[in-house]
Amino acid sequence: MSTPASPPSEMAFFSLLARAGSLSAAAREEGISTAAASKRLSQLEARLGVQLVSRTTRRLHLTMEGETYLEQARRILADIEAMEQQLAGMRRQPQGLLRVNATLGFGRSHIAPLIAGFSREYPQVQVQLQLSVQPPPLVDDSFDICIRFGEPPDARVLATRLAPNRRLLCAAPRYLAQHGAPQTPAQLRHHDCIDIRQGDDAYGIWRFAHGGRTESVRLRSRLSTNDGEIAVNWALAGLGIVMRAEWDIARYLQSGRLVQVLQDYSTPMADIYAVYPQRHQHTSRVQKFIAHLTRHFGAVQPGR
Repeated sequence: MSTPASPPSEMAFFSLLARAGSLSAAAREEGISTAAASKRLSQLEARLGVQLVSRTTRRLHLTMEGETYLEQARRILADIEAMEQQLAGMRRQPQGLLRVNATLGFGRSHIAPLIAGFSREYPQVQVQLQLSVQPPPLVDDSFDICIRFGEPPDARVLATRLAPNRRLLCAAPRYLAQHGAPQTPAQLRHHDCIDIRQGDDAYGIWRFAHGGRTESVRLRSRLSTNDGEIAVNWALAGLGIVMRAEWDIARYLQSGRLVQVLQDYSTPMADIYAVYPQRHQHTSRVQKFIAHLTRHFGAVQPGR
């Protein structure tokens, strides 16, 4: 007679199933057949006496009971992992899989090189980096750490501020020589502005603060994109004014290829944060990676 799965292994399997989204995907990660994965799920539901998953479509959907079980299972698994790390001394030598998400341009330019250094320092940690235009939901279980701009509003996650980061308006000297520099935000309506369509910000609207007053300007945008690097390249080509994070354009401002405009007006901050679920606050590999990022961003200025 086979020995029934222990509760921790059942919880780990169900957490994997919820993240994978289908029995076949979960089975591949477990190295078992889809039939074996289905049987394992059925045995878990039979033991608990509730239905955890709706099987009405090809992709699995959690029932209300499944959502409750998943939430508690993840908390328990994180507690078990933290305990085991303490007992095994893994705080000094973290291990396991670390899933990181970052935006396309910033992730490619700044996060990927830091992961290379982290991997050399902690070779027992497996790092998966995914770059995306839109950040994943803050409570999504797809990632352990997300690098985001702006303080996250969701209290269900933890956030460590890595570095200050301003959004600046700039244009190429060639564009300003042809069109002049705006002196107020309202004058932007008569300029070619390059709109970056990312995140939850309203498209085609830039916001400013000055002297205790706030102002919103609807842009005249001949060009727009969801890729910040493309937008900056258009600005470098003299095609318009762009609003971009200081960390992405500092080197161009320093070289003179871009010139800042409307310097007396403040734009929404874009401070850089490492965001992670509360259950990972004591996980060694997460904390070591955050410490690695903090050391770097604390010692490096934008554009260097």
